[in-house]
Amino acid sequence: VVGMKADDNAPYAIMVFAGLLPWQFFSTAFSSASESLIGNTNLLSKVYFPRLIVPASAVITSFVDFIISLGILILLLFFYQYTPSWKIVLLPLFTLFCFIPAFGFGLYLAALNVKYRDFRYIIPFIVQIGLYISPVGFSSSVIPEQWRMLYYLNPMVGIIDGFRWCIIKNAANPFTPYFGISSAVMIVVLIYAIYRFRKMEKTFADLI
Repeated sequence: VVGMKADDNAPYAIMVFAGLLPWQFFSTAFSSASESLIGNTNLLSKVYFPRLIVPASAVITSFVDFIISLGILILLLFFYQYTPSWKIVLLPLFTLFCFIPAFGFGLYLAALNVKYRDFRYIIPFIVQIGLYISPVGFSSSVIPEQWRMLYYLNPMVGIIDGFRWCIIKNAANPFTPYFGISSAVMIVVLIYAIYRFRKMEKTFADLI
């Protein structure tokens, strides 16, 4: 791994870690948010406040781990003496994008976990499947054209491609029509999750 090169001539370890960085944030934030309500049952049953705050705070807290991982990426860049692309200044934009699916999926599953307690045992499998269908250990360029529309229905694809584009000099531009598909999916998921959460929120006190 240390000596391997990615398709764009960047060290393979940097290519992989640039994809792992947003995925790790998403998976940690998503898992924490989805279990945030059942993990705070005493608070929810005694004090009234907007329940949306609980999963939102779980996502924000996960950002601390992301910052630590970002520091590891910087160390990798120094180790390989690799100068990142000037586009790294746009990394905060894709980090913000990463919040959207993490909060959207986490919010919806947080509500489901209150109603169906056993559902939380499925979450690790969802995360594992998501890892396999996201371009963490590989580049999106290996996906055949006929499968790309289906592939980009995964909202993390556009985000991971964006992270690599910001860090690796010759990485492919992520702003293609397919990126629009990923963006549309994450927005739809967020809106639907908020709608469903608000609708189910009234029953939380009784179910908890």
